[in-house]
Amino acid sequence: MNHPIERMAAAATPARIGQGTAIEQSRAVAEVQAAIVVAQQCPRNITAAVEAMRQSCTQPYLAERAFYRYSRAGSTITGPSVHLARELARVWGNVQYGLVEMRRDDEYGQSEMQSFAWDVETNSRNSSTFIVPHRRDTKTGPKQLTDMRDIYENNANNGARRVREAIFAILPPWFVEEAKELCNRTLRDGGGKQLNLRVADAVKAFEGIGITADRIETKLGRTSGKWTEHDVAQLQVIFRSIQQGEVTADDEFPEPRVTAAEITGQDEAVA
Repeated sequence: MNHPIERMAAAATPARIGQGTAIEQSRAVAEVQAAIVVAQQCPRNITAAVEAMRQSCTQPYLAERAFYRYSRAGSTITGPSVHLARELARVWGNVQYGLVEMRRDDEYGQSEMQSFAWDVETNSRNSSTFIVPHRRDTKTGPKQLTDMRDIYENNANNGARRVREAIFAILPPWFVEEAKELCNRTLRDGGGKQLNLRVADAVKAFEGIGITADRIETKLGRTSGKWTEHDVAQLQVIFRSIQQGEVTADDEFPEPRVTAAEITGQDEAVA
C-alpha cells in the first residue's frame, strides 16, 4: 500500500466496515491500477488536447462559467473557476481528481476533507487536507449547520475551491493561460452577436435580479451606449457570480448614498 490513493483510502477507512464498503474499496484500488495501465498504453496526444481545449473555450456556455469573482477585505478577487479546471482536466486526459470527506465530527461541528488531482501519465499529484467548519457566514454572523444536506453542500462548496487549485497545479501553466485568454476572447466576442444587442441583454438580465441600468452605469462610469465589449464581458462574470452567491448585488452595485447637503437642499426646496 505505497500509492498515495491507496494510503488515502486507508486513512478514510473506519474501524468497522460492511461488505459493500469492502467491495467498493477493492474496486477503487483496481480502478486506480487500471488507470495507470491505460495511461501507459494510451499516452495523451498534446496536439489533440490543445485543439480540444481551443474548441471548448470558444463555446459561450463554458466561457460564461470560466471565471469566479468575490469580494474580500474591500477588494475584488477574480480567477479561473472550477468549471474551467474540470474541462481542462477532461481535454488534457489521463487526469483524476476528486474530493474525499475523510472524517466528520458532529461533536466539534467540522469535517476533515482531502482534495486531490493526479496526472496518471506523469505521476504528478497535488493534494491538500483541510478542516471545514459546519457553519455558514451570514449578514447576522456565523450560522451553525446541523442539517445533513446543508453540511454536504457546505463541504462541497469549500472543497470545490481546493479541487480547482489541485487541478491547476498539475496542468501546464501555458495550457491554462491560453484557455483563460480564449475564454476572455469568447466573452468579448459574445458569440458574434452585435454589441448593442448584448448590452440590451445584459441590462435586461440585471433588471431581472433587481439591479437597474443606472446602477450599472455608475459602476462602469459611462452610459450604456458607450459600453465596450470588455464591459459586457465583465458584466457577464459579475452576473454569474451573483447567481452563484460568490458576491452580492450590493457589493458590486452599491446604492447611491444621499448626502446631508442633498437632504438639506430638499428640505429647503419644500419650504
